[in-house]
Amino acid sequence: MLNTLTFGTDTTRPPLMIVHGLFGSARNWNVIAKRMSETRTVIAPDMRNHGASFWNDTHSYPDMAGDLSEVIKAHGGTVDLVGHSMGGKAAMTLALTEPTQVARLLVADIAPVSYTHSQQQFIDAMRAVDLTKVTRRADAVAQLAQHIDDKTLQSFFTQSLNVKEQRWHYNLDALERDMHLILGFPDLSGTYDGLTLFLSGANSDYVETEHRPKIKSHFSNAKFAKIQDAGHWLHAEQPHAFEASLKAFLAYDA
Repeated sequence: MLNTLTFGTDTTRPPLMIVHGLFGSARNWNVIAKRMSETRTVIAPDMRNHGASFWNDTHSYPDMAGDLSEVIKAHGGTVDLVGHSMGGKAAMTLALTEPTQVARLLVADIAPVSYTHSQQQFIDAMRAVDLTKVTRRADAVAQLAQHIDDKTLQSFFTQSLNVKEQRWHYNLDALERDMHLILGFPDLSGTYDGLTLFLSGANSDYVETEHRPKIKSHFSNAKFAKIQDAGHWLHAEQPHAFEASLKAFLAYDA
C-alpha cells in the first residue's frame, strides 16, 4: 500500500484525500493538509515511485488509481478527492472507474487530455547531480541551478532528496520509461456525475476552453474556476486562495 500521511481525526464528514503531482510528495501538502484537518481526517499519499512509497516498473493512471483505491478502502471506502497535475489525472481515472469511492472531486490545473510538453529535462537535471559531492541540500541546489533556472523548482526537487543516503526519492527509470503515459490520459468510457471542480491557475495553459467538451463528456457536473496570479503550481503560488477555494467547494451545497 502507498505510504500516507494522515492528519486530524474522524468526523461525520468523509476523509479528504490530497494527491500530489509528478515529482511531488505528500509532504509538499503538509501546510494545507494540516489546516484542512481542523474539520475532518486528511489523507496525503506518496504516489508510487515517489516519496516513501514503493517503486514499480509501471507508472500508468490505472495503476495509480488502483493504488489510491486501496488506500480509500482502508479509510472507510469514500473520500472527497483533490488531485494536482499527475495526481489530478490519477484522481480522474479513479472517479471514472470507481465512482462510488469519490464523494466529490477537485482537479487542480489539469485536464483529461494528452499534453505535448515533456518533463524529461528535469529527469536529466536530477541525473546530472553528482550525489557523491552532496553533503547538504544546498549542494544539490547549486548543481541543479546549472540545468534549471527556476529557483522554486530547484528547491522543490531537492525536497525529495535523501542527502544522507545520497539518493533521490524518485524512481527516475520508471518515470522516464512511462513519461508518455504520464503526459497522456487513458481511453476510458466511464462517467462521473458527482460534483467536480476544475480549479486552474489563471496564468496556466493546462486547462483551456477547448478542453471543456472532453471534460464535460466524462464529468457531467463539472464546474470551472481560476485562481488569479497563479500558474500551474497554484497551491504553492497562492496557498491561501487555494485553501479558500477548496473550503468553499467542500462546503458547497449542490
